[in-house]
Amino acid sequence: MESWNQTSTDAVRSHATQEVNRRIDERVERCVRHMAQQDRAEISRYLVKLEREWDINRAVTVVGALLALLGLGAARMDGGRWRILGGVAVGLLLQHGLFGFGPLGELVRAVGGVRTRREIDLEKFALKALRGDFERIPKADGGPLARANAALVAAQS
Repeated sequence: MESWNQTSTDAVRSHATQEVNRRIDERVERCVRHMAQQDRAEISRYLVKLEREWDINRAVTVVGALLALLGLGAARMDGGRWRILGGVAVGLLLQHGLFGFGPLGELVRAVGGVRTRREIDLEKFALKALRGDFERIPKADGGPLARANAALVAAQS
């Protein structure tokens, strides 16, 4: 299952290292394979969890804002030298907002494994396909691995 997520035009994904992307893809594959052996109720419970998962944009916004607030708070206590942290954080947020990627996003993705909205949605669609929401997934032919592969392909198309 090497190529199921290779067509992504996600700016964050295309600027991340292959190792980080591979690690995230493998986590999705393991989950979909595991869920291929579960019943509809378990898949539905996990889909609710995925709905609450933070994507990279939300995580970068929160981390950047926290860094800016930390810089402001520390600058107030020591006379202003820490203001640069707030300025750098705002610059990183601006870069991420304008270009869709940046060093802060790469750091959050590499350290926390935070996924893009498209990656989260791919997993959700694969799980919905397994649950039977789509017609192209075989019900029992080929076992759980074949069903997981078909679900990932259906989610991609």
